[in-house]
Amino acid sequence: MKKTLKIVFVIIGTLIGAGFASGQEIYQFFYAYGINGLIGLVISTIFLTYAIYKVLKIVEKKKIKNYKQLLEEIVETKSKKRYLNLKDIINNIISLFILITFFIMIAGFGAYFEEQLKINHLIGSSILAVICFFVFQKNVKGVVKVNEIIIPFLIIFIILLGGLTIKDSIVNIQNIEKEKTGWIISSFLYAGYNSILLIPVLITLKDFLQKRSQVIKVSIISGIITILLGSVVFLILSNVGSQIKQIELPVAYVVSKMNNIIQIIYGAIIMLSIFTTSVSLGNSFLSNFSKNRTIISIIICIISILSSNIGFSKLITSAYPLFGVLGIIQLVFLYKI
Repeated sequence: MKKTLKIVFVIIGTLIGAGFASGQEIYQFFYAYGINGLIGLVISTIFLTYAIYKVLKIVEKKKIKNYKQLLEEIVETKSKKRYLNLKDIINNIISLFILITFFIMIAGFGAYFEEQLKINHLIGSSILAVICFFVFQKNVKGVVKVNEIIIPFLIIFIILLGGLTIKDSIVNIQNIEKEKTGWIISSFLYAGYNSILLIPVLITLKDFLQKRSQVIKVSIISGIITILLGSVVFLILSNVGSQIKQIELPVAYVVSKMNNIIQIIYGAIIMLSIFTTSVSLGNSFLSNFSKNRTIISIIICIISILSSNIGFSKLITSAYPLFGVLGIIQLVFLYKI
């Protein structure tokens, strides 16, 4: 059971980045659609749960070692030559998405500095980018293991925060300004782009799989926790009010109205979560380069600082749906196996 939970925490850690923990993802893809958004959250999580099950099953059965090998399995057809270039294209786009998500994490760190600490976002983004650069040079993979400690605390904190705001949430949720259409598409896009980040991570967990029954447990537990946390964040967002569209970190806004201890705990957890996710994403992208790692590290860190000027919420709004479409295509191939 210990190894099962370890896998679950890594999965949840991948799903809960700056976008989820801050409430921005839940707002963009679900909250804007009112109660329909909650239904969309469930639908999206079901797709992700099944994707987790399928990938872990394939990895365990076929002894998959890397993402390229998985692509060879899920894009397998009678006409291999026809899909040869498609595999390479998908692999390159996945790498690009990982890089852009790294930029979004850096922007999220800067957004927290500006909204909560009243420090210019460029300073916050620069601090994290510089730290990431030095970590990339040391290639310290162990820092990602911090997620195993952070994620349980983050799960507990979000649930407790939901409990503290539940009374107001029940009243406020009835007054949500909602879009009437698009919630089904939005739920598919959410599952799609999250699968892009999740699948490469699932492949690295093969060594923790001891038996096939473990795959089912991991999938179900991960799905239940995702729906629970997503629903709690959804309820928390109802306490923000009509100005939610202008706020980069809506959950942080709710927390800022509470006592200092809760604010400090949330700040520490979300910043550490963003840091470990950033390092994980950056290392994943840099693993494609055997040479010039230092130069490439400098380039992506500088670009990440500059791109934070676009804005955290704008990056999520523009990038995630686009890659969500690619993720849906990938899921279609996956479900055919």
